[in-house]
Amino acid sequence: MADVITFGEVMIRLAPPHFQRLEQARSLDLEIGGAELNTAAGLVRLGRSAAWVSRVPDNPLGKLVTNRVREIGVSDQFVQYAADGRCGVYFLEFGAAPRASSIVYDREGSSIARARRGTFDWPTIVTGAKWLHVSGITPALSAGTAEAADEAMRAARSAGVRVCFDLNYRSKLWSQERAAEVLGRLLPLVDVLIASEADAEHLFGVTGDDFTAVAKGLVERFGVPTVVGTRREANLVWRNRFAAVGYSQGQTYESAWYEVEIVDRLGAGDALAAGLIHGLLDGDLKKGLDYGAAIGALKHSIPGDLPWLTKEEIEAAMQGQGLRIKR
Repeated sequence: MADVITFGEVMIRLAPPHFQRLEQARSLDLEIGGAELNTAAGLVRLGRSAAWVSRVPDNPLGKLVTNRVREIGVSDQFVQYAADGRCGVYFLEFGAAPRASSIVYDREGSSIARARRGTFDWPTIVTGAKWLHVSGITPALSAGTAEAADEAMRAARSAGVRVCFDLNYRSKLWSQERAAEVLGRLLPLVDVLIASEADAEHLFGVTGDDFTAVAKGLVERFGVPTVVGTRREANLVWRNRFAAVGYSQGQTYESAWYEVEIVDRLGAGDALAAGLIHGLLDGDLKKGLDYGAAIGALKHSIPGDLPWLTKEEIEAAMQGQGLRIKR
């Protein structure tokens, strides 16, 4: 069985080349992307085993998705091919300062959005796994997927499988009020929470002078043992500084900072989650933060959502060797 089970949507990603606007486009580059699959892929690239759970349409687009899933080494054993629904699509415009990148979603009525409690046999799926990873995007898709996420997390806890949850609030998917209500019910089921300080304040009114204070507030509010965040300094669209920080049992841990030149920012947080779980599989939060920051930083250099990286490249970056030409 897989070390890690992830649950969520994957969409077709279409982007105009050469920084074009959608209005200008004559062609579109095609990738696939979805938060939970991105994390599963990162874990596989780090030498772990991972399975992605979802529901895709039984048509060529659904098969395109699962072909890519298998190509990167993630198991699609628990993916259902559905006669109803569709494959969601999103359109990405790459920006350059002072124009930000932007996304247009076309995902309503997707096959996974039609999932509900009982769609998946969660007790069977989580048997033998060590971690379940879900993000806040999954329960945002529909009332049914919120029920399915709750069912998955409860099945995991019953089986002794730990739960990692990335808050990942998307205002285009649901309101602040609805997100706070649903996520507030899910977070007490979580062992490790990935959350930004901005989302903690916006959704739950949890504030503080720094990450540690916010993390303490989330621990006290929801009983989450460990909280992890991303550090990002972004003075330019295409040049950032990136790091990871975590709080557990009264201690704050930080990774090294990385200077990143951004080819494609999407999926960097999901890659960080992969490195984090990689360390947590060994019971080492600091290791997870170190690997998470390194793979997240490197993901900025890879086109597409998936982290097509090697463990050797990730560990070289951790040792400060990332810019050496490989001959």
